[in-house]
Amino acid sequence: MDLYHVSASPHTRDKATTGRIMADVAIALIPASAFGVYYFGLNALVILCVSVLTCVLTEYLYEKWMKKEQTPYECSALVTGLLLGMNLPAGVPLWIPVIGGIFAILVVKQLYGGLGHNFMNPALAARCFLLICFAARMTDFEVTALADSGASSDTAYLLLNGAAGVDGISGATPLAVLKEGGTPDLADMFFGWTGGTIGETSALMILIGAAYLLIRRVISIRIPLTYILTVVVFALCFGGRGADVSYLLGQVLGGGLLLGAFFMATDYVTSPITPAGQIVFGVLLGVFTGIFRIFGGSAEGVSYAIIFCNLLVPLIEKATMPAAFGCKRRRKR
Repeated sequence: MDLYHVSASPHTRDKATTGRIMADVAIALIPASAFGVYYFGLNALVILCVSVLTCVLTEYLYEKWMKKEQTPYECSALVTGLLLGMNLPAGVPLWIPVIGGIFAILVVKQLYGGLGHNFMNPALAARCFLLICFAARMTDFEVTALADSGASSDTAYLLLNGAAGVDGISGATPLAVLKEGGTPDLADMFFGWTGGTIGETSALMILIGAAYLLIRRVISIRIPLTYILTVVVFALCFGGRGADVSYLLGQVLGGGLLLGAFFMATDYVTSPITPAGQIVFGVLLGVFTGIFRIFGGSAEGVSYAIIFCNLLVPLIEKATMPAAFGCKRRRKR
């Protein structure tokens, strides 16, 4: 007797394949990663390439060793490597993306069954692993001197002004300035003339990539919008600066919020599929990010917020799963 296994709705079919979706995500990441290479220099390009190659090679070798179907056309390892590289400072040694790439693919993804079975975002899990193991290197943000960068010389977070003979400087990121009570230059944050990781500095480039994903209907606006709005409300209530527009915009434009909201919190495997669950997910992401940023010891908290909420997704979906058509949800007595 044949058994039919029916999963939770929706049971819709689409011509989109995993490979096409992952390729769209990779294309959407090009503006932010390209800007990172332009701003931070060729070392950023090397880090991105090493990260991508490590992830792709690790997946290939593992699947070959375990005699599993080879899936290079799915491009998921490429996206993981690109996201991991974009979440690294431009000055880290090359063994950092190698260790991170192996951890992301082997430990977080393949050991749990491969794509579709990982319980948290592999790139962010690898970044948090690297932050725990190599905190000093992962928080050393070097800004390359670009004489024609357009960065203002009076930015509070020590951006370089293109002085002759200066190659780089380590300074506070915009979020660190906000945490210390200062106000960074919002224009520099929007266009990307700030300190930070390779792919998170330019809000403009991230939004261009996000617009591409929304137009292609690869992602929904539900999670990113809820996430960002919750961070703003949390900062408004507990940030200690009231309705300071510069402070609130700084929380949105600074750090990895936009990159995380549009490219990592929307991961199909580690985010809820129910509309109500996506709203709950976004709110929880915003609350945890606000707690980590405002009350925590670090100025950032996006990575930890996302992977922590990834663990809550099964509970969120169980609580928000709609009743089957024609059935009433049972009331607890």
